[in-house]
Amino acid sequence: MFGLIVEGHFDSSHFLADYHGKCENLHGHRWKVVVTLASAALKAEGDERDMVMDFTAAKAAVAAACEELDHRLLVEEGTLAPETLEALQGEGFEVRALPFRTTAENLAHHLFYELKRAGLPVACVEVDETPHNRAFYEEAPTNSTRTLYTRYSR
Repeated sequence: MFGLIVEGHFDSSHFLADYHGKCENLHGHRWKVVVTLASAALKAEGDERDMVMDFTAAKAAVAAACEELDHRLLVEEGTLAPETLEALQGEGFEVRALPFRTTAENLAHHLFYELKRAGLPVACVEVDETPHNRAFYEEAPTNSTRTLYTRYSR
């Protein structure tokens, strides 16, 4: 298994509806995103010969996915009254309504599939909510994939 690891980040605020603890209140994070790309074989020809993919293209795709979440209030659909959303947007705040609870686990899942749709050979997406707390998402984990990203992660 060959792999690349590309990092990105975004800053956003969120809250967890129906949660009983500090995170039920609006707060923000600098989310670190670690993306592991993997392939059983390297490309055989062209500019990307002997590569999983070009680092420049991988970094651009990760940056674009992070940009969609950057400097926005991330809101689970249906957790704020429509009037509240309208008021926030009327004041010029960037709000991104998402069809899931905005946990680190769900953000990792979301970014995984955004990058997969962009054509990247994604093996795993890790999202750090804080410097000491990380969630990840990967499809059908295999020993080779787990070894690949845990070996190079902090």
